[in-house]
Amino acid sequence: MTTSSTFSTASHAHLVAEFTAVPDELLGDSVRLGGVLVAAAGAAGLHALGAPLVRTSGPLGVDAMLLLEGGHAALHTVPSRAVILVDLMAPVKYDLIPAFDVLTRRLAPGEVRAERLLRG
Repeated sequence: MTTSSTFSTASHAHLVAEFTAVPDELLGDSVRLGGVLVAAAGAAGLHALGAPLVRTSGPLGVDAMLLLEGGHAALHTVPSRAVILVDLMAPVKYDLIPAFDVLTRRLAPGEVRAERLLRG
C-alpha cells in the first residue's frame, strides 16, 4: 500500500497519456513525431542524451523514444485506432506540464486521457 509520505519523497514524476482521434497524417510521420518529442522535452527544460530513436513499421505505426537525463519521453502510434500513447518520466524537480502542452498542441488529438504518477 502506498502512503502520502511515500509520494512526498518521490524521486520521479511519470506522466502517461492516450491521445485519441489524432489526424491520420501524424500517425505515420516518424520525422515529425521525433521532433515533437524533442520539442516537448525542451519545453520542460529536460536534457536529451542524444537524438530520438524512431522506428516505423508501416501499418503498425511509429515508436519513438528520447532518452533524457534521469528519464525518458516515448510515444507509440496505433494507426488503426487513430491513437498515440505517450510516456514521459523525469525527476520531480521538472514540471512535465509544459511538455504535455506541446504534445497536445502538436498532435492535435480529439480527446486526451492522462495520469500523473509519482515514482521512486
